[in-house]
Amino acid sequence: MFDTKIAIVVREDLAVWQKLNVTAFLTSGVLGADQSLLGEAYRDADGQTYSPLIIQPVIVLSTDGPGLTKIHNRALNRGARLSLYIEEMFATGHDAANRAAVRAVKTEDLKIVGLALREERKLVDKVTKGAKMHA
Repeated sequence: MFDTKIAIVVREDLAVWQKLNVTAFLTSGVLGADQSLLGEAYRDADGQTYSPLIIQPVIVLSTDGPGLTKIHNRALNRGARLSLYIEEMFATGHDAANRAAVRAVKTEDLKIVGLALREERKLVDKVTKGAKMHA
């Protein structure tokens, strides 16, 4: 059991490809914030090696747009470190353009489609209250 919890919350009305894309990007944000989350390389019975994976389980939740706004506000009010994905990022093609898209929008006007956080378990539960397991 881990003292922390990793949660990714995606907007429920996204297309499947968008949900997968957002989840992948947000997972990289969690890992980028703490390199100790990266495990060791995998090796199959024939000796072929594979890249390491994140060592801790990741829970994927979903909610609607207003739910994401509530989660965002709760996280900010509690000082949680977030990874963020906004609608405008679907139209960009690289990291610098993604950062520029976020930088162009005030916090209260962000069109959030996904958030990720890794914090103490109880804090993650409080922040993500109302979101449900992604089906």
